[in-house]
Amino acid sequence: MSDQTAFERLRAIFSRKSVDDQEYEPLGDADEDVRRPVRIVPGDKKEEPFSWFEYSIFFLLGIAMLWAWNMFLAAAPYFQNRFKNDAKILNSFQSAIISVGCVTNLTFMLILMNLQAKASYPKRILSALALNVVVFTLLSISTSYFRGVSESGYLAFTLIMVFSTSTATGFLQNGTFAFASSFGRPEYIQAIMTGQAVAGVLPSVAQIASVLALPTKDAWADPAVQAATIDDQSSKSAFVYFMTATGISILTLLAVLPLIRKHNRTLETRMMSSVTSIEEAEQAKRTSVGMRTLYKKLHWLAAGVFLCFAVTMFFPVFTGKVVSVLPEDKAPKLFQPASFIPLGFLLWNLGDLCGRLSTIIPIPVVTSRPRVLFLISILRAGQLPLYLLCNIEGKGATISSDAFYLFVVQFGFGLTNGWLSSSCMMSANEWVEESEREATGGFMAVNLVAGLTFGSLLSFAASGVS
Repeated sequence: MSDQTAFERLRAIFSRKSVDDQEYEPLGDADEDVRRPVRIVPGDKKEEPFSWFEYSIFFLLGIAMLWAWNMFLAAAPYFQNRFKNDAKILNSFQSAIISVGCVTNLTFMLILMNLQAKASYPKRILSALALNVVVFTLLSISTSYFRGVSESGYLAFTLIMVFSTSTATGFLQNGTFAFASSFGRPEYIQAIMTGQAVAGVLPSVAQIASVLALPTKDAWADPAVQAATIDDQSSKSAFVYFMTATGISILTLLAVLPLIRKHNRTLETRMMSSVTSIEEAEQAKRTSVGMRTLYKKLHWLAAGVFLCFAVTMFFPVFTGKVVSVLPEDKAPKLFQPASFIPLGFLLWNLGDLCGRLSTIIPIPVVTSRPRVLFLISILRAGQLPLYLLCNIEGKGATISSDAFYLFVVQFGFGLTNGWLSSSCMMSANEWVEESEREATGGFMAVNLVAGLTFGSLLSFAASGVS
């Protein structure tokens, strides 16, 4: 027995499929409506065996995929310190980073989606990881050197780095989801989604730890010592953030090489009798599929993942405003704003991680029905008003409880995001032909990023809520 059995037992126990109901047929005549999704059942074709080794690599790719973005968010105190002498930049740098990051990512995802025919998804993955190594090495150097650069000059440098790493993220998302889809194992998509959640948890932990490690203000003898200590601590924390991102990219780059070599050997075995290179073998087994064709088959799932992340992007706006119901002068350090706000992000990300892990055990009555997932994505917006019951900007809470905010609002909102997004992404391959799987992975990733971009722009409407 191989390491395939663990996942297969779980899926067999909870999927509740009998021999008679494993086949799915279109409703009505076959040519009645091409937009109606038809679930594809592989039949007698041999399924790619599950491997924990391959699962762990896709898990690591998921971490690397969003680690860059989360590092920029976690390093916000460092950027605030670098821009503290320019009020205009200080108030706008976060919006600039978010806007440049989201727009760049979505643009390259759309471009790459239309370059399927001659695409080498492994090369896209390797190129993205290599670019991230360069970007975060430069950012690490900038925390200690070139401190005399003006605020506007450093903002321009930062936005160039954001543009570069967002480009890399676009290549990595497109390449990784397409590459994972080619294996035909939904568990590998789940691994990527879980890795993305982990990439959100760890920076929050690091940020809280760095705040708690600072001495209290009373420990500083004079304002000059206080300012110097804050500057030094901020630079050191940012250096650790950026070097960690560099290390994650290098580790992932090395880890993915054996998987790519195995993939290439499989292609050689199957197709080298008629082609002359690995690239030709990949292209020979691939069908170039237009986004309109995929949308006809996957419109409910695509809309579901789009709405899921569009709604999700409101949470950073509210999380940055909600503070503890305890008076600041009497609250323990963990419940003071500098650490309570990161704690809110941590609980949301932990909920997101649990939601993505829960998809290991499928719920066929829901996940096999794209319309149900779409409906849930609409109903999920009903969680947003719960933030209005919390202590926004210290002006009082309707429900005066930090536990309610952290565990019901934050953890609960993250939990639904993790479960719903993973369910939509994992279900997509069941509704397309095998030759369309790679294109499907890229298509669903485009909708995910489009939801993030739309939600991040729409969330500015909530920035004035207090």
